Amino acid sequence: MKKISNVFWITVAIVLAAVIFGVSAPESFEQAAGNLQAFFTTAFGWYYLILVTIIVIFCVFLIFSPVGAIKLGKPDEKPEFSKGSWFAMLFSAGMGIGLVFWGAAEPLSHYINPPLAEGATAAAHKEAMRYTFFHWGIHAWAIYAIVALALAYFQFRKDEPGLISATLKPVLGKRMEGSLGTVVDVLAVFATVIGVATTLGFGAAQINGGLSLLLGVPNNFTVQFLIILAVTVLFMISAWSGLGKGIKYLSNTNMVLAILLFILMFIAGPTILILNMFTDTIGGYIQNIISMSFRIAPLNEEHRSWINGWTIFYWAWWISWSPFVGIFIARVSRGRTIREFIIGVLLLPALVSFLWFAVFGSSAIEIQNAGNVDLTSFATEEVLFAIFNEMQWSTLLSIVAITLICTFFITSADSATFVLGMQTTYGSLTPPNSVKLTWGVAQSAVALILLYSGGLQALQNSLIAAAFPFSIIIVLMMVSLYRSLSKEKKELGLYFKQKPIKSKKL
Repeated sequence: MKKISNVFWITVAIVLAAVIFGVSAPESFEQAAGNLQAFFTTAFGWYYLILVTIIVIFCVFLIFSPVGAIKLGKPDEKPEFSKGSWFAMLFSAGMGIGLVFWGAAEPLSHYINPPLAEGATAAAHKEAMRYTFFHWGIHAWAIYAIVALALAYFQFRKDEPGLISATLKPVLGKRMEGSLGTVVDVLAVFATVIGVATTLGFGAAQINGGLSLLLGVPNNFTVQFLIILAVTVLFMISAWSGLGKGIKYLSNTNMVLAILLFILMFIAGPTILILNMFTDTIGGYIQNIISMSFRIAPLNEEHRSWINGWTIFYWAWWISWSPFVGIFIARVSRGRTIREFIIGVLLLPALVSFLWFAVFGSSAIEIQNAGNVDLTSFATEEVLFAIFNEMQWSTLLSIVAITLICTFFITSADSATFVLGMQTTYGSLTPPNSVKLTWGVAQSAVALILLYSGGLQALQNSLIAAAFPFSIIIVLMMVSLYRSLSKEKKELGLYFKQKPIKSKKL
């Protein structure tokens, strides 16, 4: 068994302290975490907007740069997974369950309370779709892409351990092998544990909400406890089977179920409206992407509050999730060129997200406008199933959706146990099952304890607050990656060749 690093014990202690605080004084914890999160979104909103835009620009630069031909691995190395399985895994880990949770709820919320237009109007409909595309599109995936790229490049190209701290060596040198490196890795592991624990909690609530509307199952902690218990057993079985079996097969299953639900909803929903809104919103998204990227409304308190609650919140949320998603995407991307990697991670998931929101968002708004049911009266986790109740094939749609949520649920937790095992065994590509299972039990326990005490929202706010220090790490990762790529470009005499590099000794 690989030696467990100090990162494991330090992070366990920090998470345990947060959970004890959340259970013993949930109101105080929620208030403290909420105040901290509000401070960062209000005082540093401008910083988040500029930083994420710079990350997008840097990713686009790498696509067209000569260094895009460099492989994430040795010159003759082939990708470990097929393109289909690779895409399924990175998408499932990145935001799969989030699309199901927010696919209908977010466009509907923006339609009722839009950023600029009058609510529940044609202009609000367009704004709702455009800002949803913006929040879940290229900007979100660029954050994941840059963290994953730095990790994959240094791990597979430079033979460094698969740790966040290892990517900063070109900037901070040997200090990354000492206590400063430990701090960086602890922050990454803490963000992963808290992020997945909140996802487990909110995912259990949505499954419970669906079962409640579909079968009349009580919506309470006991049912959610049983859901998390069942999911824990399933994802631990998957984790035990390894990356090439459990996660791969589950991710492929996710994509099949997602495509099935998408097609059923596309046919049962307002098909022509969906196609028209998708086309129109793509145009509006491209046309307004620069203004949306920098919009902070400094002179309008109401508009600024909306931006803080949605755009700044999302940018911080994606940053806080980037250690987990980035490490996992890096692990499954060995053997691909930088150009192929960036295009695959940046553009394909964004396009799928756009299609998903066009179908579910347009359907939700159309049903709301029909006036037969007020979807805003339902809890967020129940909105999707309330929509199904108004459509043909409602039972089939609900069953497919619940199954999809479960498989996304299992995949996210499964991926997280692998990442946590990797980060707490000195970057091992094959962390021991005992370590992965320990983290699996810990994640589920945290989710259950905080669901019971009502501290999940406070924990989510804590994660958003943790995004600020990690955003500084991302800046250093970009500088480090640029320095290393520039040095390799010079050594290889690389200018505008498009073929994979036949490099000298690295």
